[in-house]
Amino acid sequence: MLRALLSSVFLISIVGTALAAEPNADRKSELLYRLKHDCGSCHGMTLKGGLGPALLPASIKEHSNEFLIDVIRDGVAGTPMPPWGVELSQDEAAWLVKKLRAGVSHEN
Repeated sequence: MLRALLSSVFLISIVGTALAAEPNADRKSELLYRLKHDCGSCHGMTLKGGLGPALLPASIKEHSNEFLIDVIRDGVAGTPMPPWGVELSQDEAAWLVKKLRAGVSHEN
């Protein structure tokens, strides 16, 4: 009984956290704009690579979500990759990773 209760509490906390992590529609638009333009200025406007590596689903598949979130938020020392953690929350960086894994449309 206790095990089932603890499992339920754990599951509810995970689901609740995932739901709370989703940015609102306006913030999603801002994040996609920044991804296409700010990230695109180094990673290529279609994210196929440039000064920085490609950010296409196939090129990031070997990296964990945690690694990619850390790179976005903390930058990479000794490279032009700046830390975006001052401007992006952990949840927003995770949402960007999710979008990158799905592929980013460059229409609009």
